[in-house]
Amino acid sequence: MNKRGLDIVLVHHPVINKVGETIGSAVTNLDIHDIARAAKTFGVDNYYIVTPYTDQHTLVNEILEHWKSGHGSTYNPARKEALELISVVDSLDSVLDLVQKNQGSTPLIFVTSAQEQENSLSYEEARDRIGKDAPILLLFGTAHGLAPQVMKMADYTLPPVGGDTGYNHLSVRSAVSIILDRLLGNREQ
Repeated sequence: MNKRGLDIVLVHHPVINKVGETIGSAVTNLDIHDIARAAKTFGVDNYYIVTPYTDQHTLVNEILEHWKSGHGSTYNPARKEALELISVVDSLDSVLDLVQKNQGSTPLIFVTSAQEQENSLSYEEARDRIGKDAPILLLFGTAHGLAPQVMKMADYTLPPVGGDTGYNHLSVRSAVSIILDRLLGNREQ
C-alpha cells in the first residue's frame, strides 16, 4: 500500500484532567490494540504513543513484544501486522522530529477536541488535504483532552464527534475509529 502521509498520535502528556489541570495519563492496553487495528484498517502510516514515563514505555514495549515477536505473533498474525505501526515516544517534539526526518518536510498538525474550536476544518476539507503537499499529524488526547499548549500547536482542529444528546465523552479509541472513517473511509459504500 502507498503511504498516505497521515500519522496519528495518541497523547498521554500533556493532557488535561476533569478540572483542567495539565497531567499525564496512563496508557491502556485497549487503546494500544484497538487504535492500531483502526489505523491499519484505514491505511494510516504510523501510530505514535506519546508518554514521558519510563514505566509506560516499558508496559507498551512488553505488550508489543508479545504480539510482534512472542507467542502472540503466531497466534494472531493480523494483530501483529497492526501493532507494527506503533512507536512509543517521549514527547510531541520527538514525533515532529521523526516525521520531519522520515517525510522530509514539516507536517500539518490536526488536533481533535470534544469542544468546538475557532480554527476548525471540516472533515471534507481535511480529507482533501491528505496525501497532498505536506504530511499530516492527527493528534488525539487522552484523559479529558489535549492540553492548551498542544492545542496552540494546531494548524487545524477537526469538528467534535458526537450526537444530539448533549453527552460527549467518547473513549478515545471510539473517536479515533469514527474520525478515521470520516477521513479515509470508502465513500462509495
